[in-house]
Amino acid sequence: MHMHILIIILIILLAWRRADWTRFEKFHATMVYIASMNLLYFFFTQDYPLWMFQSNIGIPEHVLDLLHTFIVLPCTVIIYLSNFPDAFIHKIIHIAKWVLIYLVCEWVGHHLGLIEYHNGWSFGWSILFLLVMFPMLKLHENRPYIVYGLSVVVIAFLLYLFKVPWIQ
Repeated sequence: MHMHILIIILIILLAWRRADWTRFEKFHATMVYIASMNLLYFFFTQDYPLWMFQSNIGIPEHVLDLLHTFIVLPCTVIIYLSNFPDAFIHKIIHIAKWVLIYLVCEWVGHHLGLIEYHNGWSFGWSILFLLVMFPMLKLHENRPYIVYGLSVVVIAFLLYLFKVPWIQ
């Protein structure tokens, strides 16, 4: 089975079993936030990608992008936030666990040729990005306006750093 399809099926099953759907309304805005940020990435990098999903079973890459944007990422958010612990050390462990899950999936995907890096992006940048992304998802749950401001700064920094030609 194709890795992307396997991830989509697994995340749906995990969301069904591990997410607290009674708190969907609490998590909904963060689910929309992560999908919006991913769409914004596609907008800015449509002609200058930093990373791309590859398909070896005939699914167009833009369809894979949309499946990840509207299924994998929102399901990740609801599972991640549903199970977020209260104790500080457990919070750190929870964030680290999710960063590690995403990194293992990306590492395997990259080594199978299902994720490609371009224009200076690398696995190291993914590590740094995920170390920012997961805490920001938790912060967005309670302080969305701070996260919107931080997101503008992070996006501007990444556009500048990777010389993304976003003004035509």
